[in-house]
Amino acid sequence: MLAAIFQIGFFIWCYVSAWFIISLMIKRNDVADIAWGLGFVAIVIFLFVTQTPTYQSGVVYIFTIIWGIRLAIHIGLRSKGKPEDFRYKKWRDEWGKYFVLRSYLQVYLLQGFFMWIISVPIFVVSMAQNQQISPFMFVGLIIWLIGFAFESIGDYQLMLFIKHRQNKSDIMQKGLWKYTRHPNYFGEVLVWWGIFIMVLPLEYGLWAIISPITISFLLLYVSGIPMLEAKYKHNKAFEEYKKRTSAFFPMLSKV
Repeated sequence: MLAAIFQIGFFIWCYVSAWFIISLMIKRNDVADIAWGLGFVAIVIFLFVTQTPTYQSGVVYIFTIIWGIRLAIHIGLRSKGKPEDFRYKKWRDEWGKYFVLRSYLQVYLLQGFFMWIISVPIFVVSMAQNQQISPFMFVGLIIWLIGFAFESIGDYQLMLFIKHRQNKSDIMQKGLWKYTRHPNYFGEVLVWWGIFIMVLPLEYGLWAIISPITISFLLLYVSGIPMLEAKYKHNKAFEEYKKRTSAFFPMLSKV
């Protein structure tokens, strides 16, 4: 199994390096966001070709592909015709003459590393022997479906809001966004906890817990909520919204 893990790591390195070259050609580092979801699709295809698929791995593959393609399409449509995302533009300005090197190391290679870690449940199920359908599979699927619904509906509601809002300082506070400030992040975390639960009974299944723990930590404390909310630090409407609305877990708004 260890050899296969490093083989997948090498494949991911090739994948993110190719996207790095694309980013230099089009002068946009935010293509890394599109590459994120498609990366898991590429991993599934790689494992499907190199490992003998089973019923259980097939289920995990299909749901991972659905998640990855939807996310990539959403981000692609969101950024179409717009300038480079503010986060990457800021780094481009700050890194100056070291921009190319730091982009490769801090955007693409780092993203590849986390992609490798988060995809652990996928290659656990791809290499597991004597697979059997268990209640864990159905529980995991239910959690996955809830998470996917939160992520996709939240993204769609936000897209419509941004398209029709009158003032750029307005804050989305309706639909799922009434109960959590980040329904899409909450949904993405549930998706990976669901996949982990699907593979939990398998050999090395417990090791797969590193996947949902990592994505939860990143979205809650690193590149998700903190980075996005820093953008609205001096927005009075957001500060009021923040006081009455849960940051992550859906809850009734505080009056």
